Amino acid sequence: MALLNRALSYAQNNSEMLLQALVQHLQLVAVPLVIGLIFGLPLGFFSSRSQAFSLVVINGFNGLRVIPSLAILFLAIPYFGLSFRSAVIALTALVMPPILISTDVAFRGIEPAIREAAFGMGMTSGQVLRQIEIPLALPVVLAGIKTATIEVIASATLAAFIGAGGLGTFITLGFALYDNAILLVGAIPVALLAIVAEVSLSSLQRALQPPQA
Repeated sequence: MALLNRALSYAQNNSEMLLQALVQHLQLVAVPLVIGLIFGLPLGFFSSRSQAFSLVVINGFNGLRVIPSLAILFLAIPYFGLSFRSAVIALTALVMPPILISTDVAFRGIEPAIREAAFGMGMTSGQVLRQIEIPLALPVVLAGIKTATIEVIASATLAAFIGAGGLGTFITLGFALYDNAILLVGAIPVALLAIVAEVSLSSLQRALQPPQA
């Protein structure tokens, strides 16, 4: 309890720094996620339509998952310096695989008979996509987005290692000073952000789940 009180006291005394770090952290989460959605959703959709394209794209991005985010971060430094951009590149590489793979699985998992029945009713390809496939695929796609969001919230703390800010600043400072109270000032908000993302996206996923026959 004393540790939490010290952490709270430190947060109150450094509220402006904490708010700035929170804003930076949210930017480090939002920018890679937006980039991941812009590229991951279309790539996942097209890979679900082509086995050859899927083989190349899925295997390529799966390869990124075995490379630690910190390694990608330091590989980007020689080209982009100790900057926000380097952090965004590393975090985008982290969020792309779950978004892309879940989108591929979501559309590939739709029963062909459902498409055939829709076409048999006279629907066009565009109508089948908008009215049948996307609603059926959304819960699975959201599962990938949820995974990507939680991963990037946690991994954005690594940006502090290259001076890109975020809540990881307090975590690294706490480690450097051997002060767990300062460490908690960064760790607790990160955990809370992850919990909020998990609960919110899980609720949305359940709301979009098609009714069972």
